[in-house]
Formats: sequence, C-alpha cells, structure tokens
Amino acid sequence: MFKKAKFWAIILVMLMMVSIIAGCTGQKQEPPKEEPKTGQQAAEPENQEVILATTTSTFDSGLLDVLQPEFEKQTGYKLTIVSVGSGAAIAMAERGEADVLLVHSPADEIRIADAGAAINRQLVMHNDFIVIGPADDPAGIKGKPTGEAFKAIAGSKSLFISRGDESGTHKKELGIWKKAGIEPSGDWYRQTGTGMGGTINVAAEKGGYTLTDRATYLSLKKNMDLVILIEGDKDLLNIYHVMQVNPEKFEKVNAEGGKAFEDFMLSQETQEIIGTFGVDKFGSPLFFPDAGKNEEELTK
Repeated sequence: MFKKAKFWAIILVMLMMVSIIAGCTGQKQEPPKEEPKTGQQAAEPENQEVILATTTSTFDSGLLDVLQPEFEKQTGYKLTIVSVGSGAAIAMAERGEADVLLVHSPADEIRIADAGAAINRQLVMHNDFIVIGPADDPAGIKGKPTGEAFKAIAGSKSLFISRGDESGTHKKELGIWKKAGIEPSGDWYRQTGTGMGGTINVAAEKGGYTLTDRATYLSLKKNMDLVILIEGDKDLLNIYHVMQVNPEKFEKVNAEGGKAFEDFMLSQETQEIIGTFGVDKFGSPLFFPDAGKNEEELTK
C-alpha cells in the first residue's frame, strides 16, 4: 500500500514540474492563420472610388476593359474611368478632379509635375502613331517620312481630319505640322473635336487622312477601308505615363487609391497583360510594357 501511494506521489510531482516548465516558457500555441484563398475579393477600402482620367486611346482600344476588373478584384477599389483627350485629362488633374492619370502628352505631363499638380510620373508602356488614309492615296504619301507626307497632303489640299481636341494625339499632329513649316487651314483641314475613335470614323466616311495611335486603328480596322500609309518613323513614338494627382495640393484626392492604381499598372502581372493584349486578335500586341525601363532608350 505504501509503495503504491509513493508511486502516485512521484507521478503527481512530475506532472506539476511539467506544468511549471511550460508556464515559464511563456509560449502559447496560436491557431494557424488562415491564408487568403486565390481569387478572393480584396477587402473594401474606406474610400472606394478611384477616378482615373485617361486618353481615349486606352479606352477605345479595349485595354481598360481588361484592366479595370483586375484592378478592382485585386484592390477592392472601384475605378471610375473618365475617357477624354490627354489635354482634358491633364486639366482635370490641375483642378484636382481626378486621383490618377494615364496619358501620353509628355510636355504637358512634365509641366503639371513641375507645377506640383501631379506626382510620381512613371513610364508604363508605348506603342506608335501611324498615318492612315484611303487606299488610293490621293496625296501620294505612302512610305514617305512623316514631315514630307504632311507637306504632300497640304500641297495637294487632300482632306485631313484632325482631332482638334488638345489631346496627346492632337499635340503630336500639331508638332509634325510645325516641324514641316506648315500652319494647316482651309477646307481641306477639318477638326472633329472628338476622341480618336470618332475622328477615325469621320476620316473613313469622308475618305480623308488622319493621325492615330496604332491600337485604336487596329481595334476599329474591320469597320473601315482606311489603310496604314506611314509607320515606323521615329517622330511617331507614342509613350504613356501614369501619374498621381497631388493629394497635398488637393485635399479631396484619394491618395491611397491613386497610388494603388499606379502600383497596379507598374506590377509585373499587369505589365504581362499589357504585353499580350491584342495578340489573339491582331497577331501582335497593341501596347508594349515599359515599367522600369529607361525612357531615353526608347527615344533614341
């Protein structure tokens, strides 16, 4: 009897010692953290709406139709897209009426960055401008350098359709006329005041020439008879940047949302989407991803 009691006393002491040692370690077993499941909707931010002011080319090409749902799924923000010319988009930034910009008007972008209206200007992608027109090419511009082609159009008074909307494309066009030493005017030079898609449609209807970004042309090509007549000229490079509207200057700006969109556009996943967009339909991408590249290398 004494031996049995002694045995149980020893067992009790041992159990007490184990309990004391465990308590002294201060460690507590935490339940395993639940990892988010792939494809799960991100938590909703406090200020959900992000206003993107962007050029019509990114919208008309269909690129934003692909990127918008991806951005919203990954971040929980709701993207409101205001598709206007780059000039109008930049003016929105100057009034604090947008959170982030995706535009292609370099001189104006630098101007508003220097003025403090926008911050964190980052290279996103590029494609190129092309000159399109009727297949019979009444001005005989096919294959000529861009400046020579514009001189031929003006000299023959062949119909040219301009956006006339202070967009990045319009600014590029005006720069080409200026470099060629021509101030276009007269019945042969008509301005639509509309976006790229609308301007191309007018050119197709009237049988005129116009300057367009390649992406918008390819997305509308099946509905028109206009053909590419000038391409590959160094002067026709078309570079896009993303910029945040400065929250320190405009208190209503959604700073977190704007940064989230910029980070999204520069992410490897989004850059891969940009690099493959259009390949299935056209055999080549409509835009070329450039995040992290040296812009000077593109313009050489």
